[in-house]
Amino acid sequence: MATDTKDLEALVLVRVVRLNAAIAGVVTGLLAGLVLFAATNWLVLKGGPVVGPHLALLGQYFIGYRVSFVGSLIGFAWAFLLGFLAGAAVVAIYNRLADLRDPPARGR
Repeated sequence: MATDTKDLEALVLVRVVRLNAAIAGVVTGLLAGLVLFAATNWLVLKGGPVVGPHLALLGQYFIGYRVSFVGSLIGFAWAFLLGFLAGAAVVAIYNRLADLRDPPARGR
């Protein structure tokens, strides 16, 4: 029994976990989109004479984005896309590096 436990521990320590790039991309995209959506709507609800001049600068990068409710929906879409690409790229790079350390066996 003790030998089986030690063998299992050795196997777990040697294997490297590979991540799913699509799932990581969706999670990262949702987080980025929700943060931008919440920040924009917070400023819209807060109001004032000048609403979010610094956040409005994102309109230079995200086409159609403005500090408004409709702009928050457009910003959500852009931030989701950018977050998805960034999250998927990080996981893809991680998986490549993991393959260098522990190459996948054929037929696994």
